[in-house]
Amino acid sequence: MKGRVAAIVMCVVLALYLVLVGQRAVLFVRAGEPIAVVLGIALIVLPIIGVYALLVEIRFGILTEKMVKQLAAEGELPVDDVPKRPSGRYEREAADAAFPGYADAVRAAPDDWRAWFRLGLAYDACGDRRRARGAIRRSMRLRRVSRVAA
Repeated sequence: MKGRVAAIVMCVVLALYLVLVGQRAVLFVRAGEPIAVVLGIALIVLPIIGVYALLVEIRFGILTEKMVKQLAAEGELPVDDVPKRPSGRYEREAADAAFPGYADAVRAAPDDWRAWFRLGLAYDACGDRRRARGAIRRSMRLRRVSRVAA
């Protein structure tokens, strides 16, 4: 729930930013000076890139949430029995000890989106966010392919 609220707040802040920067961008372009025009164009293009990045992240979150719900309904979510620190983060040594089982499951079934998703969760528990996101993205692609084939 905190993630959703944060995403909504970010969208509102981004919308406000776009309006304010957009106004300045138009003023720069209308000024007619070459440097001002270039700045105005940059102020238009850069926020568009930001909006795209935000939409990609929102889509990632929505799809991840759908996959978690599907795995939970199927009883396929891994049991969250790795000890946690008082901060809520996983104890690194315990997460590292549980990791090989998830990696072995992916090696045994490289086209199983569920195994890749669980591997992504294991990477996240180990603190490797980059690989976690990569495994979950791969899981998303495999899930899409399996749904199209079905």
